[in-house]
Amino acid sequence: MRSFRLLVALLLGGCSQAAPVPAPPVAPGPAAASPAVSTSASDPRDQAEAMDTRTPVPLTPMMATHQKEQMRDHLVAVDEIVTALATDDWPTMQSAAARLGSSPENTMMCEHMGAATPGFTGRGLEFHHTADALSTAAQAQDHAGVVKALAATLSACTKCHADFRQDIVTGPEFAVATGTPPPTHPAAPATP
Repeated sequence: MRSFRLLVALLLGGCSQAAPVPAPPVAPGPAAASPAVSTSASDPRDQAEAMDTRTPVPLTPMMATHQKEQMRDHLVAVDEIVTALATDDWPTMQSAAARLGSSPENTMMCEHMGAATPGFTGRGLEFHHTADALSTAAQAQDHAGVVKALAATLSACTKCHADFRQDIVTGPEFAVATGTPPPTHPAAPATP
């Protein structure tokens, strides 16, 4: 009981201390006023990029955005699998696992995104093939199989993110790096 009172006293005492005075706001300089990205050696983005030793994957802004959307959906699928596993919701598990698994669309996307980066396409395809075991285990309603397949799938994610990073390039730079024109997606037709 004595240690409980001491803990409460410490917690309450810590809460009663005056909050630190915030630093005065800094007036934005010319760089903060402009959304343009600097390319100077003193720019913190350039410094961070120089310290990142992962292999760059050249992508146009549109491709990079699409890839990030896909990665976020992969995280949602993993979340759905874990939640469904906890409640034995096998149909949700199967549906989420299918989004991660291999398909002609995922193969085409991996080949396109990795066109200029040796090893990237293979790593992406490895991820999707590894995720196929999730579907198989979910269809068999095999808890241990789902956990094992999910571990292998997440390991594939981790390996890829440890080795590769996005490198945002212009369309012409992408064309030079890949020997193919940058992708273009026609605008969706207007709805009446």
